[in-house]
Amino acid sequence: MSEITESPATTALPEATRQFVLSWGEMGERWGMNRSVAQVHALLYASERALGAEEIAAALAMARSNVSTSLRELLAWRLIERVPVLGERREFFRAETDLWTMVQRIAAGRKARELDPAAGALRRCVAAADADPALTPEVRRRLAAMLEFVDRVGAWHDDVLGLDRAQLAALLRLGAGVARLLPHKPAPRARAGS
Repeated sequence: MSEITESPATTALPEATRQFVLSWGEMGERWGMNRSVAQVHALLYASERALGAEEIAAALAMARSNVSTSLRELLAWRLIERVPVLGERREFFRAETDLWTMVQRIAAGRKARELDPAAGALRRCVAAADADPALTPEVRRRLAAMLEFVDRVGAWHDDVLGLDRAQLAALLRLGAGVARLLPHKPAPRARAGS
């Protein structure tokens, strides 16, 4: 880890950084993240040096308590890290700037917080459905199909995140072209008069 030798002074944000922080905050909110957390992440990502909580609060016109809460959440997601600063007792933070690492951590965190609990809940529902004589076979089938789908998505997620960077980059470059690697099944023809 590199050390910072002087305490940074609060400065006004460049317009492009301000727009990035605002946009990232809006996008984060759409993805289910608190807007403040996303804005703090964006500011740290766009900064070439580590920032202290006071400087973050001033730059974003945000309450210090809100910044502290956001920093704890970003640390839990492993999207930022603490950085030592010579002569400072306060904590400073910097963002993970490697996009592959950042995306993998976000994806793993989302799976752990969303997909895994959904699969667990569906497993309990399927078990309860199997033991409930009042449920029709069709409802049991639907619940089992949903569980199978969620389990497959989870397994696919783990497989993709297990790829090395070169493989993942090649997969992304393929885009929809990956369908060429799959067996082709012609679409059913529409019947006359349909």
